[in-house]
Amino acid sequence: MKELTLVVASKNYSSWSLRPYLALAHTGQPFREVVVQLGQPDTAANIAKHSPSGRVPALVHGELLVWDSLAICEYLAELFPQAKLWPEDAMARAVARSVTAEMHSGFATLRTHMPMNLRARRPGEGRAPGVAEDIARITQVWRECRSRFGQGGPFLFGAFSIADAFYAPVVTRFVTYGVELDAVCGAYRDAVLALPALRAWTEASQGEPPVARYEK
Repeated sequence: MKELTLVVASKNYSSWSLRPYLALAHTGQPFREVVVQLGQPDTAANIAKHSPSGRVPALVHGELLVWDSLAICEYLAELFPQAKLWPEDAMARAVARSVTAEMHSGFATLRTHMPMNLRARRPGEGRAPGVAEDIARITQVWRECRSRFGQGGPFLFGAFSIADAFYAPVVTRFVTYGVELDAVCGAYRDAVLALPALRAWTEASQGEPPVARYEK
């Protein structure tokens, strides 16, 4: 098979990069990783070498370039069906795609006021108008998915799926900003945090240079 290369931004800050990383790691396939540090004089030029959109993540597979986080995950699901990145049951799969798309395009208020920062601990911060509503909707999604489809494993649809990859950055935000969770959501948070791939990503983020505009 042709080499897979995943181009990502700074691991401490880039929620969009984390998502396909978790999905790709779950496949068990070897891949090369290129990390472009944010906030550097050559950041834009380095990203442009890999992505026509001027943004990452981007997946390179031979002559193919995929430059959207959800598109990357969909491609991986098709390329490695044995990884079962979507639930096998049609109803569960439809709901998984729906909640993933909701995260992909929604929750702008939470994203703005609770940006991902794995190294930071800011309990009580980020509670701007509208954030509580985003948190309420996210936790509602978690509870409903766990109740309807979560049998057989600790994740939203039992086994790990793309949906979990997409909500993983929110899990880290809830840790950073000290968001209190009920028992069901807390157990789900802990299952995501225990993922070896997320632990490896978090460990790698610790040595990255801080970027002032993302530390405010």
